[in-house]
Amino acid sequence: MVPAIEVGRVCVKIVGREAGRRCVVVDVVDKNFVVVTGPVKVAGVKRRRVNVGHIEPTEMKVKIGKGDGDDEIVEALKAAGLLDNMKEIVKPKL
Repeated sequence: MVPAIEVGRVCVKIVGREAGRRCVVVDVVDKNFVVVTGPVKVAGVKRRRVNVGHIEPTEMKVKIGKGDGDDEIVEALKAAGLLDNMKEIVKPKL
């Protein structure tokens, strides 16, 4: 069972120059697009709108609000113990 793509869900980018890096969903635009961030200082993923087909959701989730800034996301990652996990580059499942 694949977890739903929702605010706070940790995903892996599978397409583009940031492929293999983990990111956090910050906002759901519609059924095709979401806004994600790494943040850049942690995972190297810039805040941007991405196609849902270009990310792979994981089981991990952090507690953030819709549209939170990078500082709040870093604090939530620290609280969840995922900060070091976000820095790892993974091979995306295709």
